[in-house]
Amino acid sequence: MTVVLVPHPRGVDALSDLGVRPLLYDPTEPLPAGADEAEVLVPSFLSGPRTVEIAQALPKLRLVQLLTAGAEVWVGRLPEGVLLSDGKGAHGGATAEWVVGALLAVYRELPGFVRAQERGEWTQHVTDELGGKRVLVVGAGDVAEHIVRRLTPFDVTTTLVGRRPRDGVHGIAEVHGLLAEHDACVVVVPLTEATRGLVDADFLAAMPDGAVLVNGARGPVADTDALLAELTSGRLRAALDVTDPEPLPAGHPLWEAPGLLLTPHVGGSVPGALDRAFGVVREQLEYYLRGEEPPNVVRDGY
Repeated sequence: MTVVLVPHPRGVDALSDLGVRPLLYDPTEPLPAGADEAEVLVPSFLSGPRTVEIAQALPKLRLVQLLTAGAEVWVGRLPEGVLLSDGKGAHGGATAEWVVGALLAVYRELPGFVRAQERGEWTQHVTDELGGKRVLVVGAGDVAEHIVRRLTPFDVTTTLVGRRPRDGVHGIAEVHGLLAEHDACVVVVPLTEATRGLVDADFLAAMPDGAVLVNGARGPVADTDALLAELTSGRLRAALDVTDPEPLPAGHPLWEAPGLLLTPHVGGSVPGALDRAFGVVREQLEYYLRGEEPPNVVRDGY
């Protein structure tokens, strides 16, 4: 029977009737008896180098199945012949909800009103609105699809950008020209060598005055210094759920950057996230157990 190492009791429950042997482990503790028989490893959320080391030490490992869509910690670090499959499909809805909330908060100036409430000040004034805005979504996968569906009822016009052009999706080579035509840009790409530093000074300069950058991807996708320069000048606004560095250290200038809404990587952190993630794990394992390649296998960092 195929042994699957899982990091949470709910994973054991989710896989218990799949015809595998789910074996609970703690990445901070020595592996349990029988772990050396594992063919599949499910890392914990946002796992780090320690779990990568575990994978490298498993002699029968054939598949690493992630709970997250981000695979950057794992790409290029697995033994030859070991497949890497991500958690695409588990967190798109929740992340898209954060994007909509962030845009609403920025346009309706909710953080400023909260600060006024704390001071006991009545600061009634006209704000901007989300309705009617043009939003460029850089990234054209599961999260982007959820974003489009959630923004449409707000009468928002959305444009998708992917790695390559296809029906309904512009290619990344067009992004600078498209930025000038949009009020906001939402970035939801995986972190790869191709996307690291994608949002650089030139990218930001292509955005029109007053535009909003929303980063729901990974911190290193954006050049922090370049973004700080635009925020400090007051030309752009931003909402970040991820930062570089992350966690953001005390005293970092991003904490006090004007025009910035900052949340601590919580886009997918909702009560149903774990169950949905293990639902994706189960779906991918069904393919593996039939001798087929799981649909979420990562290739070239995607």
